[in-house]
Amino acid sequence: MGSHRPIQHGFVTPFTAAICGFLAILAVASAAGGAVLVGQRRAESAADLAALAGATAIQNGQAGCTAAETVAADNRGILIDCVIEGEVVEVRIRHEVTLVGRDWRLHATARAGPA
Repeated sequence: MGSHRPIQHGFVTPFTAAICGFLAILAVASAAGGAVLVGQRRAESAADLAALAGATAIQNGQAGCTAAETVAADNRGILIDCVIEGEVVEVRIRHEVTLVGRDWRLHATARAGPA
């Protein structure tokens, strides 16, 4: 009797390659999602700080929207809109994030004034 070896079709190698490819895609998607989430939080922080700066400036007799614009720019935000009603300032900020060659525009709105 001769030795008989079973025929191997190489199932494990393509399966492993497919799993590795799927995990790589999942990792890239997770990183992109995380970057967008961080960008949104930065936009919200820039809006909060800009609104507070604008309200403080108005209470000190200065231009509220100018102060809001400066603080937004210092926090890598772009002031899109600034509305003043009495001593209350409402701002809208845009923050841009570039992922995989695509620009994402994230927006946030904040309002501040005396308590």
